[in-house]
Amino acid sequence: MINTNITVIKDFIILGFPGLDQRYYGPLSTLLFFIYLVILVGNIFILIIVGVEKQLYKPTYLIFCHLAMNDLLFGTVTLPKMISRYWWDNKIISFDGCFTQMYFVHSLGAIHSLLLLIMALDRFIAVCFPFKYPVLITNNIVSMACGFSWIGTFLRMMAIVFHSLTLTYCNSNIIVQCYCDHISITNLACSGDVTYVKAVAVSLAMFSLLLPLSFVIFSYISIFVVVLKRTDQEGRYKTLSTCTPQLLISCLYYLPRCFVYLAHATGFSFSLDIRILLILLYSLLPCAVNPIIYCFKTKHIKDILMKRLKRSIVGVK
Repeated sequence: MINTNITVIKDFIILGFPGLDQRYYGPLSTLLFFIYLVILVGNIFILIIVGVEKQLYKPTYLIFCHLAMNDLLFGTVTLPKMISRYWWDNKIISFDGCFTQMYFVHSLGAIHSLLLLIMALDRFIAVCFPFKYPVLITNNIVSMACGFSWIGTFLRMMAIVFHSLTLTYCNSNIIVQCYCDHISITNLACSGDVTYVKAVAVSLAMFSLLLPLSFVIFSYISIFVVVLKRTDQEGRYKTLSTCTPQLLISCLYYLPRCFVYLAHATGFSFSLDIRILLILLYSLLPCAVNPIIYCFKTKHIKDILMKRLKRSIVGVK
């Protein structure tokens, strides 16, 4: 740990992986840069394909667009600083910059969770109440629900950031993480009611995670119950195929987080580097993999891509 002698710190030092040898900085920064490119290309592609194809102007694909935008923003908020940390050994981030990054990291994570709830609701009504679906789930209703998720979360997270700013930060300025997050920052506070600030933030984080997760679990269990009652094999397969992409996306987001939280609750400890790696995996893996799931597990998008590919091949010939 590095200590400063000033009363209030002016900037933070992003430590990243504390046990990583310097000779691996180049390969790691290259890997992070590649991941960022995948996130950029994949999610921009989803936004373009849904925007261009009128066949995809449907509630489900609007939710995909919001998820793609969220993943794109999360990658942009976190990865450039990580890359510069290992590419140019640029470890310093300003006080304001760190709090800004923390704000967007937690806001986008909470929005992602709410978008998954909306996605689960979309599939739940489509399968369990198919005749009410055209009335209950429309483009306008989905757009408003997603919009409220963004606006409400951004406003709520402002309170968390301002609450953290009531603490005094001095002495240690080392963030043992690859980006600024609430726990890493508030652990550096040297005065103020740190316990209360942490408790409020953890309570809101659990609310943002557990409430959507509870409904996601309930909705997919209900869907499987309805599907298993059907005697039509083709209809059963079609229903399951429409739910598979959403289920995979939800699992990618929730399962690693639940594993880390349960491990912490049961007293199972990881080394510091492993813990940081797990956080990076559950933060960045969905951002990179989700577009692949949209393209190859969603029938309409896959059919459109195949048609365009065939046309391009015929055009070349």
